[in-house]
Amino acid sequence: MSIRQYRPKRNSRRGANAKALILLNIFFIATIALQIAYPLVDGQLLTSITIATVAFGATTMLVHALLNYGFRYFVTLLLITFSFALLVEQIGSRTGWPFGTYTYSASLGYEIYGVPLIVPFAWIMLAHPILIAARKTTPHWVFLYGGFGLMAWDLFLDPQMVSAGRWTWKAHGPTLPFDANVPLSNSFGWLLAGMGLMAILHLALPKERRKIGANSRIPDLLLAWTLFSGIVGNIFFFHRPGIALLGGGIMGLLLAPYLFALTVGKPDHS
Repeated sequence: MSIRQYRPKRNSRRGANAKALILLNIFFIATIALQIAYPLVDGQLLTSITIATVAFGATTMLVHALLNYGFRYFVTLLLITFSFALLVEQIGSRTGWPFGTYTYSASLGYEIYGVPLIVPFAWIMLAHPILIAARKTTPHWVFLYGGFGLMAWDLFLDPQMVSAGRWTWKAHGPTLPFDANVPLSNSFGWLLAGMGLMAILHLALPKERRKIGANSRIPDLLLAWTLFSGIVGNIFFFHRPGIALLGGGIMGLLLAPYLFALTVGKPDHS
């Protein structure tokens, strides 16, 4: 008879690194601070803040993905979302489908065949938190909830960026309510592209978090801030109360069940 040495299996879900969590919070605070500064400046400083906001926001979400879900999730989220967004934007800017006919200005910095490098990172900034919300709220209809989530976010984004001259539309046919400079086809395009991206991410990315002590607080706060700032900014700074009503109403209806699920639903596993 032999006595085997018993070695307990190591827990694969290690705790989140405390220093990394501090860094995550710093990136998040910087993202919010940049968005607060946005309506208070103009000129070249406004251009720099626009690019920096996306850079910090995307970095915040990627760091959160790494800390919560691990390296595989982080890389997969980055590669799929960046590649998908770049491909869709290349097709859209050349063919006018599915968004409509639009042209980027040179103010957004380095371009990849006509598409600013910063644009796919804007998709990453919102794709991660919306995917988390979709999985929690409608686990069997993630692609649909996620597609509407990205479309609702763009209802705030597009009028703001068009007004700042970051891109221009050649509007044909119906336009967005309360903004004649943005075609209604853009919302259809975002819904279609958003559903496609969310379906791919949902299939490719793990659903459970991998780090003990990590949670979805930062992405949740970014979603809540996007809703709040979109309403407040359009009413008090950009003088577009109609966009505040439209974007706030649609995004608010989408986030309401998610916030309800967070407060009274199952424990957070995001």
